[in-house]
Amino acid sequence: MKETVVSGIRPTGKLHLGNYFGAVTNFVKMQHEYNCYFFIADLHSLTTHPTPQDLHGHVKNVLVEYLACGLDPEATTIYIQSDVPEVTELYLYLNMNAYMGELERSTSFKDKVRSQPDNVNAGLLTYPSLMAADILIHKATKVPVGKDQEQHLEMTRTFGNRFNRLYNNEYFPEPFAFNYAANLVKVPGLDGKGKMGKSEGDANCIYLADSPEIIRKKVAKAVTDGGPTQDNQEKPESVQNLFELMKIVSTPDTVTHFDDLYNKQAIRYGDFKKQLAEDMIIFNSPIRERIEEISKDSVYLRQVARHGAMKARDSAHKTIKEVREIIGFKPF
Repeated sequence: MKETVVSGIRPTGKLHLGNYFGAVTNFVKMQHEYNCYFFIADLHSLTTHPTPQDLHGHVKNVLVEYLACGLDPEATTIYIQSDVPEVTELYLYLNMNAYMGELERSTSFKDKVRSQPDNVNAGLLTYPSLMAADILIHKATKVPVGKDQEQHLEMTRTFGNRFNRLYNNEYFPEPFAFNYAANLVKVPGLDGKGKMGKSEGDANCIYLADSPEIIRKKVAKAVTDGGPTQDNQEKPESVQNLFELMKIVSTPDTVTHFDDLYNKQAIRYGDFKKQLAEDMIIFNSPIRERIEEISKDSVYLRQVARHGAMKARDSAHKTIKEVREIIGFKPF
């Protein structure tokens, strides 16, 4: 029997190369080897109060781009979180046994309190128990997460084990962090300061749906320096980041060519950036074309969403039925 994998993504906009290499490429591999549930976490996004138009548009973007990247709705379960109301029921049950102190100690909650003091809502406080419900509803044992989510996963184990002890029933398995690849690809941004991410602004990201013109403009403005002043000197972070991007999208010969030029103090950043941009365009083109094609097919998107909701609810309904019986909610 295949192990169950669960992963969700908040619909905050378009997917970028960091999302693609950091998660989606692994999902495409996982879907054929595990029992996978990949969901779009629209309930989680309500903590930031998106407009109805933005919420719907962002959910559609993620669904379209997941499909364009190769996720197969027949091989895996792709669904929208709010289409599975059993998740919110389990969220309620877990909240009954989640304590204020442990929720307030969550690193992400404390970060949110500092960064958005005017919007410290109950959804932020109970984010870990909703995440736990997402995972436990399918009795998952593997969860692809980054370092920033490992504390939440530990809390998921805590909540599941507490339920088991409270009702003297070893019902929920323990889920653990899981990465398909031994060495995850870290995709740096264009601002020279670290990884690619939307929080740093659109100029830091290469989105899968970006046109060739946009990619050229973004790469041309990428942060570099004044150039090497001696042979074989160490590259500053901003320049090394661009070389790391080139390693991802270009041929090894291309990387070696520009690396040699840098080491000989002969590199021209304009030429280097032009090559990087064109290689990004070549890499992105097939995905961007599929995004454009799928986004126009509303009938297909509805079918995928309904099919995913049906499969996810089959799993979730079984869990909730059994959880209710364990708690003592039984018909007379």
